[in-house]
Amino acid sequence: MAFSSVHEMIDLCKESGKPLYEVILESDLAESGLTRAESEAEMHRLWAVMQATSDGYCGADRSMSGFAGGDAAKVNAAAACGVLYADGYFADVMAEALKTAECNACMKRIVAAPTAGSCGVLPAVLLPLQRRGLADEAAVHRALYIAAGFGQVVAARATLAGAEGGCQAEVGAASGMAAAALVDIKGGTAEQCAEAFAMALTNLEGLVCDPVAGLVEIPCIKRNVIGAMNAVSAADMALAGVVGHIPADEVIDAMAEVGNAMSKDLRETGIGGLAGTPTGRAICEIVTMDNGEEED
Repeated sequence: MAFSSVHEMIDLCKESGKPLYEVILESDLAESGLTRAESEAEMHRLWAVMQATSDGYCGADRSMSGFAGGDAAKVNAAAACGVLYADGYFADVMAEALKTAECNACMKRIVAAPTAGSCGVLPAVLLPLQRRGLADEAAVHRALYIAAGFGQVVAARATLAGAEGGCQAEVGAASGMAAAALVDIKGGTAEQCAEAFAMALTNLEGLVCDPVAGLVEIPCIKRNVIGAMNAVSAADMALAGVVGHIPADEVIDAMAEVGNAMSKDLRETGIGGLAGTPTGRAICEIVTMDNGEEED
């Protein structure tokens, strides 16, 4: 896809009278040289991997560090007992975000959406919809193109890398992509997709990337939950006619500016933020010692 702005995508929808996903798909075909069938087959494959990751989740699995795994199972069990505030779709979103992010930490197969560190956000909001019969395969595939379109603009105008822009560039972008996808599934307009994206990214502006021990586990996994729940909230606000007042492209540019202003200690180096707390440093020592013993 060759879009450099959300505004450009929306304007093309208006000019052509085509839905947003079609505009994004056609742009992708023009740039990639793929046929429509080839592109759709690849999107189907990615969705199948997201489904397989969830289906293959095992609550007994743990990451190499021992600090990640089993939390999605806890959420599912608590939801089944009725002890959570969240239930139904929202409890499922929480559990699915944890599932995929935990699978990433356990070195299983995931889809970077848009990054490995934010892999749980998009499947978390989409899988429960399909399983509850609220979105069929065709709707989900269209929504994935919507998400990809917005993600491509972020990559073009700013960054999707935590090492460059902090976690706002990873979970923040994923949350915006998921919010736009959700609006499309509900039949929202292209403008509402853009509003949802902008509000979701705005809500996570300034989020630093401070992985404890340099691992994509603490606090990364739980941030996938926040990104997913934020996406649902932003989508609902946009569908209700709420606006964030700052256009999507300007939000992306602001995110880039904030990322550039961040200390390098807060951009995936595992030095500042939570990684620099006493407990964070202690965990780092444990992980380092364990790795050293394995090497010996």
